[in-house]
Amino acid sequence: MPNLPLAKVPGHVDVQTDDELRANVMDVTVDDVVRNLTEQPPQAQALQEPDPREILFEGTFEEVNRLFLENGWTDGLPIVPPTMDKVQAFLAFTDRDAEEVIGRLLPDNRAATVWNVAVNGVMAGCRPEYMPILIALAEAMADPRYGVEHSGNTPGAETLIVLNGSLIKELNFNYEQGALRDGFQPNTAVGRFWRLYLRNVAGFLLHQNDKGTFGNTWRVVLAENEDAIGDMGWTTLSEDLGAAKGENAITISRYTGGNVIVSVFGNSAERVLPYLGDSLIKHTGWELCFTVGIATGTYQPLLVLSPVIAQVLAKSGMSKRDVQQWLFENARITAAKFEQYIFEYTNFVPGGRSLAEMARLGQAPKVFGESDDPERLVPIVCEPEDILIAVSGDPLRTNCYLFIHNGMLGYTTPKGIALPEGWSEKLRAARNK
Repeated sequence: MPNLPLAKVPGHVDVQTDDELRANVMDVTVDDVVRNLTEQPPQAQALQEPDPREILFEGTFEEVNRLFLENGWTDGLPIVPPTMDKVQAFLAFTDRDAEEVIGRLLPDNRAATVWNVAVNGVMAGCRPEYMPILIALAEAMADPRYGVEHSGNTPGAETLIVLNGSLIKELNFNYEQGALRDGFQPNTAVGRFWRLYLRNVAGFLLHQNDKGTFGNTWRVVLAENEDAIGDMGWTTLSEDLGAAKGENAITISRYTGGNVIVSVFGNSAERVLPYLGDSLIKHTGWELCFTVGIATGTYQPLLVLSPVIAQVLAKSGMSKRDVQQWLFENARITAAKFEQYIFEYTNFVPGGRSLAEMARLGQAPKVFGESDDPERLVPIVCEPEDILIAVSGDPLRTNCYLFIHNGMLGYTTPKGIALPEGWSEKLRAARNK
């Protein structure tokens, strides 16, 4: 509704005194309300989008990129012009019809189709053989559990894509030194696809409906080190979320930020785990409103272990489930600090009830209401399984990484990846081009 009348309150209500807020409403907002109710709004201009197969422009590489930049169809970097031949090359790597609607994406309510997946894959610099992954990503983006409509919220959280399965090696994804760094085509281009698809199909545009206060650059794909995981007898992230062993799958989730856990020192779980737990505590703040509050039980931070640290834990006899349980029981803060984050520092949880009272009312799990002592220790997630664990990165470095989760505003969502018939032959042909 491009001509929808709005009545604005000047400034931000959270930092205004009662008198300032009252003056702003009476002097500005009320007049806008009256005007909007009594005057006819300007006629809205209907926007006609071109047909998906319509040729919009012919020109040089520079001219095409200027057109895309001026129309907001790119992230500011040069794109690969999506010519018909290039799009058709991507469509050859799926058995699905080009016009098939995968789902509808908010806020623009535009259809995600196999065709526009291919178009944006070309633009992002992907290779045609990445197409099965791109379709799975579009399916995950359209899944209501994920909540794509929150992609423009003010904390500026960004989506991380985690890849599992044989495609990691078949498509040459990096899963060792330099994980999460750009520079490897599949990790980088697929990560860029996500941001372009949010812009061009879902419709998130900066200074319009993408309201990230700061924002982050799109994230490259994190591929797990499945050789190391197999040697330890652990499970992959996708298996933890329901995928079959060996299945090709992606997992998406939005994170408000992350930080490296440097030089984790120790040759046993007893020495290593306290540092990991301390980091989990220190980097979790207002996000606790997704543990108890806005959407109880949706906070799922991701701990990425370098293989050597995961091996220390496994050699100590710990399964991944054991690690999750230890962190759940030991990475705790006082109830008073928890309540400070969700009641005092922010206004995310109205009412100001104590955790113990919320637990008695059924608004929080019982573990948060075991007593009324404000100094008692409470967990930062609702269940041990809410602490997600992946294994990737330099196998000879003792660094780990922690992603802080944006809760239900980009909830953890897995999807399987369907390969086209004749995948092996198609892949061999693509490698020779």
